[in-house]
Amino acid sequence: MEYVILAVVLAVLAVGAIAGFVVSGRRRRELPPKPQAPVITAPPTPREPAVGEEAAPPTEEPRRTVEEVELPEAEALATAEAPEVVEPVEEAPALDVPEPTAGRLVRLRSRLSRSQNSLGKGLLSLLSREHLDEDTWEEIEETLLIADVGVTPTQELVERLRTRVKVLGTRTPDELRALLREELVELVGKDADRTVHSTKHAEGPAVVLVVGVNGVGKTTTTGKLARVLVADGRKVVLGAADTFRAAAADQLQTWGERVGARTVRGPEGGDPASIAFDAVKEGIAEGADTVLVDTAGRLHTKTGLMDELGKVKRVVEKHGPVDEVLLVLDATTGQNGLVQARVFAEVVDITGIVLTKLDGTAKGGIVVAVQRELGVPVKLIGLGEGADDLAPFEPGAFVDALIGD
Repeated sequence: MEYVILAVVLAVLAVGAIAGFVVSGRRRRELPPKPQAPVITAPPTPREPAVGEEAAPPTEEPRRTVEEVELPEAEALATAEAPEVVEPVEEAPALDVPEPTAGRLVRLRSRLSRSQNSLGKGLLSLLSREHLDEDTWEEIEETLLIADVGVTPTQELVERLRTRVKVLGTRTPDELRALLREELVELVGKDADRTVHSTKHAEGPAVVLVVGVNGVGKTTTTGKLARVLVADGRKVVLGAADTFRAAAADQLQTWGERVGARTVRGPEGGDPASIAFDAVKEGIAEGADTVLVDTAGRLHTKTGLMDELGKVKRVVEKHGPVDEVLLVLDATTGQNGLVQARVFAEVVDITGIVLTKLDGTAKGGIVVAVQRELGVPVKLIGLGEGADDLAPFEPGAFVDALIGD
């Protein structure tokens, strides 16, 4: 019995020992590894503090009190010269120097070469025939009509030529050229007053209204006319009253800046009469010689806009009389341009004609036709796209260009 009890006790002790080993093994696997001992290195050598680090303690510097500081004497300050202040100098833009207007048409006569072939040279060729029968005179008449001279002026010219050729008898080339020149100068009108009235008077500057439909070169002509007047010694103010066409005011201002003429303008779509009024007002204030007003140029068939043109003239006349109303016509439109001329003449009193694009396919006879239609002279003609290609109209030089040398 004793042996049995001893065996049980030994068995219990054995089981307990085994259980203890198992538990201790699990605990050893779950524990983290022991940290390694830190490696201690030598301290770094002294260096300058970096950003974020504490700076070294400031060193003491000798300081002076207010009593120790010596101030300059008041007399020294008063006599001391102030530093020279150099202000930037703005250079004025270089201005164009327009060509003189005297004899300008003579210099530009080559631009009329196409008109020579259709009118002057054609007439000379026909008149040089040995026998001037009815067929020849009909050809002469047809040549004049094709050149846009007009029916009535053509009949008058043919009748005079017939009479003079019959009296002349023999017809040498020089005699025929002299005869034709004399008759054409008479037809164009040698005694008409073609002066652009732009001289300052007692009431203030001369006022020139420039009218015409869009597309005839009205704004460009206004700018070129400013150059003509500046070349003749006039001081000019421009009024950009064509507020219905986009960029018309910018275009006119560019022309003015080239010759030193100031441009008075308003908002796009603004009241043209108000701008014209302000332009004349500024011209009076500046002592200008001439005020050029570029007016609206919509189609002449729109009654409201034609009424607006009449309003511009009435408003400007509150300052004083309007000295010139120049109608700009495109010479290439021929007889169709006369329709425009009639309508404008009903709204404002036209005092002169400006024929543009006379260097292209235009026919020289339109000069005669438009003068007869309106009863006013051609005062200026445009003979090219250049800035100085606007010339005062001279009948003699014009006819010489038509019939050639």
